Amino acid sequence: MYFGAGLCINKDIVTTKPFLSLPELMGNKTEHIVIIGNGISGTTAARHIRKRNSSCIITIISSETKYFFSRTALMYVYMGHMKFEHTKPYEDSFWPKNRIDLVYGHVNQIDFGKKILKIDNNEEIMYDKLILALGSVPNKFGWPGQDLKGVQGLYSCQDLMLMETNTDGIEHAVVVGGGLIGIEMAEMLSSRGIKTTMLVREARFWGNILPEQESKLIERHIISHGIDLKLNHSLKEIKSNGANRVGSILTESGEVINCEFVGLTIGVRPNVDFLRGSGLEVNKGVVVNKFLETNQPNVYALGDCAEFKEAPSGRKNIEQVWYTGRMMGETLAKTITTSKTAYQPGNWFNSAKFFDIEYQTYGRVGNKLHEGESDFYWENIDGNKSLRIVYNSDSEAVIGINVFGIRLRHEVIDRWLTEKKKVKEVVGEWNNINFDPEFFKRYEKEIAHEFAEHFGISFNIKPKNWKSILNLVS
Repeated sequence: MYFGAGLCINKDIVTTKPFLSLPELMGNKTEHIVIIGNGISGTTAARHIRKRNSSCIITIISSETKYFFSRTALMYVYMGHMKFEHTKPYEDSFWPKNRIDLVYGHVNQIDFGKKILKIDNNEEIMYDKLILALGSVPNKFGWPGQDLKGVQGLYSCQDLMLMETNTDGIEHAVVVGGGLIGIEMAEMLSSRGIKTTMLVREARFWGNILPEQESKLIERHIISHGIDLKLNHSLKEIKSNGANRVGSILTESGEVINCEFVGLTIGVRPNVDFLRGSGLEVNKGVVVNKFLETNQPNVYALGDCAEFKEAPSGRKNIEQVWYTGRMMGETLAKTITTSKTAYQPGNWFNSAKFFDIEYQTYGRVGNKLHEGESDFYWENIDGNKSLRIVYNSDSEAVIGINVFGIRLRHEVIDRWLTEKKKVKEVVGEWNNINFDPEFFKRYEKEIAHEFAEHFGISFNIKPKNWKSILNLVS
């Protein structure tokens, strides 16, 4: 069967006439835009296309969930802080109200020449323009036993449901990998009283990203939450308990750790394997230019699955981050509906949470200083809050900022990075860029004292000025 416009879950409009274009099906020139994937990038693209074009037909296809949900909130469902339905940013009525049709199905094959998608049960959907927002899948590295029951990654809604089953009644879990997904999984397991061991291959936590002082801060915090953090430990083998389920793991150093669950959190890769050999240019991800165009006409890719042939200035070819997926969706909507627009992500930004320590990073802060860079570092006496500002050694223009346990006003920092604001000006305005809630303890005096000693000057941070704050964020 061949599906044209007006596609909804119940597949109301069906035609058996093969290989018609959508305008022929509709009897007019209405354009059909199909999006595979209902994550942040695909959903953002659909929303912004609809804002700019009220007449086109938009269909989103997903085999993960029926409706868009907040992926970063999955851990809180497991921890009992919310129900899954609370992770949906939009009411179910949002989609028909905005005439965005949803298909709950899995795309198995794409014929780019005929512009046809083959989904479950050999049903087919035609498109005029196609957006690939395929997301990621957890990495596996061929470890013996990695396919045993009780071994899994954490990315999708299905992974969350599997984790509910796999951890029911267990006593000991091992998390392999020291990235952001790994720390989320460790916190999830810990919340249920499950003894958790965390294997990190590097000599320090997130050592390829964080400077040493911040790594040590997070290591202490992880351990304080009862996690058995094992640095310089790599997984060699996952052993069965004799019933096709994990019973222990073996490290490269020969240590055996008994466990009933193994979380593989050693990163993700673009979900593109089914596209290899299809005529679409695929490397690690779907190869795109600065306009998010692929080598196939009227086919685009964005989000986790996209790989830029030439990376944007100062950025990586693949960036699997929530906010970059959103920005790609907004950018592509302009290209598809009005004017061709290049993806320009601007200054790097990311945020995360390590148990109860919030983390924000802006601009470029490496795990060590590069030539021509200097930095200022402050850490509170309790060792659970810190600030690092990296700046140009000659001009003193700020290059990047890391903060742990302190919230900053994103739009202000982003603007100052673009304006190349000097480090003394940034710290001088700290009261105006600190976004901590009203009754949180403030550390401006301590920061000012450390900063004055760092530069050998007399220095004070200006008092908070709401007029200045409103001007800064406007």
